[in-house]
Amino acid sequence: MLTSLHLLRKRRFLPLFATQLLNAFNDNLFKNAMVLFVVYTFYDSQAEEAQFSAIASGVFILPFFLLSALAGQLADLTDKAAIIRRVKAAEIGIMLVGAAGLYLAWQSGRDSPLALPLLLTALFAMGIHSTFFGPIKYAILPQHLKREEVLAGTGLVEAGTYIAILAGTILAGYISVKLAAGIVIVAALVGYVTSLQVPPAPPYERNGRVDRNVIRSSITLIRNTMHQREVFLAILAISFFWTIGAVLFIQFPPLAKNVLHASKEVASLFLVIFSIGVAIGSVAINALLKGEVSARHAPVSVLFMGAFVAGFYFVCRAWERQSLPPGLLDVPGFLVQPLAPLVLGTLLLIAVAGGMFVVPLYAFLTTKCDPAQAARTVAANNIVNSGAMVGGSLLAGGLSAAGIPLVEQLLLSAAMSVVSAWLGLILHRAERAAPAAA
Repeated sequence: MLTSLHLLRKRRFLPLFATQLLNAFNDNLFKNAMVLFVVYTFYDSQAEEAQFSAIASGVFILPFFLLSALAGQLADLTDKAAIIRRVKAAEIGIMLVGAAGLYLAWQSGRDSPLALPLLLTALFAMGIHSTFFGPIKYAILPQHLKREEVLAGTGLVEAGTYIAILAGTILAGYISVKLAAGIVIVAALVGYVTSLQVPPAPPYERNGRVDRNVIRSSITLIRNTMHQREVFLAILAISFFWTIGAVLFIQFPPLAKNVLHASKEVASLFLVIFSIGVAIGSVAINALLKGEVSARHAPVSVLFMGAFVAGFYFVCRAWERQSLPPGLLDVPGFLVQPLAPLVLGTLLLIAVAGGMFVVPLYAFLTTKCDPAQAARTVAANNIVNSGAMVGGSLLAGGLSAAGIPLVEQLLLSAAMSVVSAWLGLILHRAERAAPAAA
């Protein structure tokens, strides 16, 4: 951990770290403020709430699927720092639209004809914003850091990201959407200021051409990564992991309301615990691997994650059988329940295991490929990830529409962890075989 923290004193790392921190904070404050307010205020049906949560996730993820190839090419063929600044400038306008939607939702609720359209438009635009920022935040690290610092830097970015998610999630659950509307604008302005301090990151290729046909360039990008066996296996493993993650995140708000009979503040607490867990897992795996980029702990980590998801299912079933006071439980009311420590403990362990699984795989993407192709490799990962997450969103929405109870859907996530472990094992075998082949 101390090895990682020294990077926070370096201009080659700190401005990027701060910009990403503010980006993750703003994303999650806006998304969670919107979803929690709509789920707890607009609807009174478990199926409708789960479907809206799935729609919101799909709207945010869709730009990653459509535009990641273009984003990756631009990041590899132009100065990455310049793109960061343009993206952060655009965020200011996006948050003005999102803030207007939050204010109208607070003022008029479901009666406002503009609130939901503005909110979903801003969410889609934030998806575009994150699509262009995403490839850079990982691809720029090998350019600014020494090779032995890349895993530490990646872990620190991941840990910082989830701490920012934590802060945004806490605020989303505890402040009014009116106040959230003001904060997202301020955070966008500060994020733009920090982006101005990111050092230049010129392209490795000076004369490359950008293919603006998003379908053709996406297919080409994915095809090119398939030739790098370790990288492509890492992409598949990450994508399947985020399919599970999409299902779980979609389930959280309606599960908190309808299964655990908890308020939106408790739903926010669940997301906070999850974020803390991923941050812990991100730092722990760096300590275990001692700076080495390796997938050797990935299969066991994700198997533990699946076991903890199954444990969460049984805790939720036990929760439904206990006697609860009428109405939704606030945080103090939730915490005094006998099973509350088990609910929070299993959520924390799910997230710790998930962080330990996924962080080394992101380091794979930028260290096992040609440095000139780093952003495009991350973009290819984003395309496959987003397709898997959209699939997870559709699956979760479809299961809810079919009347399958939310708590039963947890078993699907647990079972899917076995496939992630299998992919992680194949990746580790390919990793061990690579030096021998060389």
